[in-house]
Parts: sequence; structure tokens; C-alpha cells
Amino acid sequence: MTSDDAVERLRAAGCVFADEEARLIAEAAGADAGTREALLRRRLAGEPLEVVVGWAEFAGLRIPVAPGVFVPRRRTELLARLAIARTPRAGTVVDLCCGSGAIAAAVAHARPDVTVIAADIDPRAVALASGTLAAYGATAVVSDMDGALGALHGRVDLVASCPPYVPSARIALMPREAREHEPRIALDGGLDGADLQRESLAAAARLLGTGGVAVVETSEDLASLTLQMAEAAGLVAVVERDADLGATAVVASR
Repeated sequence: MTSDDAVERLRAAGCVFADEEARLIAEAAGADAGTREALLRRRLAGEPLEVVVGWAEFAGLRIPVAPGVFVPRRRTELLARLAIARTPRAGTVVDLCCGSGAIAAAVAHARPDVTVIAADIDPRAVALASGTLAAYGATAVVSDMDGALGALHGRVDLVASCPPYVPSARIALMPREAREHEPRIALDGGLDGADLQRESLAAAARLLGTGGVAVVETSEDLASLTLQMAEAAGLVAVVERDADLGATAVVASR
């Protein structure tokens, strides 16, 4: 199979960036033509490219990804950037709903002075994140929000969270590669999309010390509701946006 053949097959399957995808698949496969064909077929069958090649680019890092774990989105780099900028020296950061650990890895990489703990309810995600974060001196634990983090209550400087925020009824409208290949638990935000945001903000209110900050990813449609929920949790909140990333976040301070 030539590179041109792979590009044409990807393009025929609707891959907009077929040239780049073919290059990344070839890189992941190395010199083994059989492996290259197997990876290509997985991509043509609808698997996310990141899962096929085994990593996602995030904040300048290659974050390992695996089947059954949410693939980090580039828009979430806004949360990592906010966390890096807003955490005081030698502070403590908690990444709730960490998935593959992308936010935690970006913060730990940029701020080696900071203690970073990632948490997720899904043991598969935590196992993946743990392997990634070990290289940066950070850790990951299985926890339903702050359920296993009681020792940190009132002691955290920054909580970053990218909880699922797609309303349940809109899951069916998501791209095929997300709805068929990513765990529903990492996509479904409940009836209004805000169920896990509510829980994240409530957990942040328990974790944060005086002057602490929570940064929570949201959508433009949900931003006003996320803001209201932060204020209901006793936090002073504003909305931050990054037009280039198409990202929206609520920044809430104690």
C-alpha cells in the first residue's frame, strides 16, 4: 500500500485531513506494511485517529490514549493554560474527571513546582493516566469526584475539571467516532448537560482553600448555567473564552 493509496482511501471515507492522517498512521506503523494496513482499516471503520495511533496532541505534549477512554480535545488546552497561570508557587492542583490525564500532564510539565493529583471514576482512565503522569511526578486516583480526596479538603489551590457536558438527548447527534468509540460516561452530562458540572463545582468548593480557584470547561450554550451553579456553590465566577480553540470555561474563585 502506497501513501497515495492510503490518502485516497481516507479521503473517500470522509477524512478531511487525509494527508496528515495517512502520515500519522504510517509513523505509528513504522516499516511494517501489515500493521499499517491494520491501523488504516481501524481508522476507516470509524475509530478516532488518536486511538488508532495511540496518542493525542495536547498543549505541546503527546498524551497516550487507549480504546474506551475519552480522547482529550484541543479546546481543553484553555483549562490547562488557566491552571498553569493561576496556581501559586508550590501549590496543589486537582484534575477532576481527568480521563487520560491531559490537563494534569500539561500542568505538571509546565509547573514542576506544583503538586498535581488527577482523579476519575473510571479505573481504565486512571490506569492510563497513572502511566502518563508518572513521567511528570504527578499521580492519579480512582475517585467519584472528591470522594477519595477527603484529606485534601480545604487545602487545594486550583481545581481543573472537564466533566461531560453534552445533554443526554444530543449524544446521538455527536460525530460517529465519539458516540461509537468513547465511553458514554465520559460524554453524557444528563438531561440539561450540567449534572457533572454541578458535582464538579460542589467538589471544588469542598477542596479549595481560601483564595483557591476552580476552572471548569463548559459550552457556549451552557455557560450562563455553569456560571449560576458556580455562584450557588459559594464561588465568585466569570466566563473565559478562547475563540481560536473554540473553548469556553468558567473560572470560579473562593
